[in-house]
Amino acid sequence: MTQTPLRMLSFGAGAIGAYFGGSLADSGQQVVFLERPEVAAELRLRGLRLSLPERDIQIAAPVCAGSIEEALKYGPFDVALFALKSFDTRPVLEQIQAHQPDLPPVLCLQNGVENEATIEEILGHGRVIAGSVTSAIGRRAAGDVILEKLRGVGLAGNHPLSERLAQAFNQAGLNARLYPHAAAMKWSKLLTNLVGNASSAILNMTPGEVFAHPGLYRLEIAQLRETLAVMRKLAIEVVDLPGTPVRLLAIGARFLPLAISRPLLQRAVGSGRGAKMPSFHIDLHSGRGQSEVDYLNGAVVRNGQRAGVATPANRVLNETLLALTRQELALENFERQPEKLLERWQSLASQ
Repeated sequence: MTQTPLRMLSFGAGAIGAYFGGSLADSGQQVVFLERPEVAAELRLRGLRLSLPERDIQIAAPVCAGSIEEALKYGPFDVALFALKSFDTRPVLEQIQAHQPDLPPVLCLQNGVENEATIEEILGHGRVIAGSVTSAIGRRAAGDVILEKLRGVGLAGNHPLSERLAQAFNQAGLNARLYPHAAAMKWSKLLTNLVGNASSAILNMTPGEVFAHPGLYRLEIAQLRETLAVMRKLAIEVVDLPGTPVRLLAIGARFLPLAISRPLLQRAVGSGRGAKMPSFHIDLHSGRGQSEVDYLNGAVVRNGQRAGVATPANRVLNETLLALTRQELALENFERQPEKLLERWQSLASQ
């Protein structure tokens, strides 16, 4: 056990916030959850529940605050856990910017490769620790989550708090691993986030159905190859993540003939997700009007433009899903119509 418990502020009690914050609190760390006032009140009443493969964790009286001002009364904090959707990053940071002097370093557990820069832009240089979550976590209700598959979490090892955080995370059973290069860790996680995500949302097809379609499989491989080309141009290596052999994914996507890689990756996607729809699909069909696609596929496009790497596959996925999300296109325009998406891709690639 760490010599002194860490004092942690968890921004939110969603799937990742509740799982990590709850596990850390159960292992003896001091965790305060910051949520919307109505959610904070609900969590104080019924507590947190974490369903793990070997046991359930019940935290009957979690410390929950309904505002940043209320949360900071429990400080000072050693670190904040930041696991919000990427499209919520800037709005939340702008709300708390006035409290910047009282905020601790932020452990960014978000997907994407640009959130850390956004956090540093608002909260200050050196205030961010990069993280990448590979465990699969499901949310049943506020503060009620299930660990679907334990893989672990990567932590950038270049911060004074990194080793202490890894020790606390591992004591809580979170399977943390330190990485010397944050960019390699974050971009490697990005590769895994892209697989079967945008195309599944656009077409309303499961990842398994996407991979079973020869044309869509070519599109899937194209987006990965473009991402790997951007990484090579930026001198970012592919690294394995906890429970996730990313280098094998990269080798399969880059070097293997499609006829060989397709059944291998199809099995990997099936065992990892089954018939579960990916995050982009959930966001699109929830009607919330926001998507993280611009922070994943869109980030590949932006970095590709700066590096001089063409990224038509990532671009068509990003632009099409954004148009559907913003209701500039009707969902039925592409629903279960792969050829329409493939035609857009070919048109863009030939420009």
